Amino acid sequence: MKQAKTSKAWMREHVNDFFVKQARKDGYRSRAAYKLLEIAEHDRLLKPGMVVVDLGATPGSWSQVVSSKVGAKGKVIALDILEMLPLPGVEFIQDDFREESAVLELKKRLGARQPDLVISDMAPNISGIVVSDQAKSMHLAELALAFSMEHLNYDGSFLVKVFQGLDFDQFLREMRTGFKKVMIRKPKASRDRSNELYLLGIGKK
Repeated sequence: MKQAKTSKAWMREHVNDFFVKQARKDGYRSRAAYKLLEIAEHDRLLKPGMVVVDLGATPGSWSQVVSSKVGAKGKVIALDILEMLPLPGVEFIQDDFREESAVLELKKRLGARQPDLVISDMAPNISGIVVSDQAKSMHLAELALAFSMEHLNYDGSFLVKVFQGLDFDQFLREMRTGFKKVMIRKPKASRDRSNELYLLGIGKK
């Protein structure tokens, strides 16, 4: 009974959410678009002609934002374990980023080019067991960081969703080792009660 009430409360909040309404109005696939839009504008993250890899892309709102900013001369490769409806100017790979096959396919699609930016909004399936969920989330962030350090252009950037908790400080230190500047961002579209944060590494060393 309690869970049903909680679900109803969440749905009511979701339907009345400003960013949900705005996403429908602006044609974005989810409210998450505004998280990236705010960070990208504040930190001048997206420029025409960039090569961008979008990890955990489904339903595709971040790829929508990126493709509109990088333009026809840019390249956007999106990856997710879940299916994603096609988007103009976006190459999509359906695979599990934890598997070697996903990384090999990303390399193949990149060809001789190196990404200027890697963005990751990946999150695990939530079990409700906080310690387990945090560990799974941090594992995905670690994989995204490792990919970025290996494949990003020199001076490239990396934006990743993380959750405050166990191993957060250690991960932040790892990012500071790999990038000239690391900033913590909590965009307005990120719900107040959520412990999610975005770490932005600028200028791969």
